[in-house]
Amino acid sequence: MANQSFKEIRVQELQQRLIQDGSNLQLLDVREPQEVAIAQISGFVNLPLSECDQWQGEISTRFDTSKETLVLCHHGSRSAQMCQWLLSQGFTDVSNIVGGIDAYSLLVDNSIPRY
Repeated sequence: MANQSFKEIRVQELQQRLIQDGSNLQLLDVREPQEVAIAQISGFVNLPLSECDQWQGEISTRFDTSKETLVLCHHGSRSAQMCQWLLSQGFTDVSNIVGGIDAYSLLVDNSIPRY
């Protein structure tokens, strides 16, 4: 199988998607729990990338591998790693949120704290 690449989504598009069809999306936040405590977007499930060993075995039972999945972190690096890993696990529709929650706070919702 060829090395698939994931898509990227800008925070402004994320906002529109959450409004239009948020219930049809799988939303993953790979930041640490202490980061989520500071700033979060409702609807995201927190699966810290650093705790991958603890949850990786249940990823395909907790989530639908064919459903659109959007991945968030602080700036977009950890979420990009997660997107690549999800593709390797058989996920077919994965997007990285470019700029992460920091860009979302700056460009979409400045009530979300920056850190």
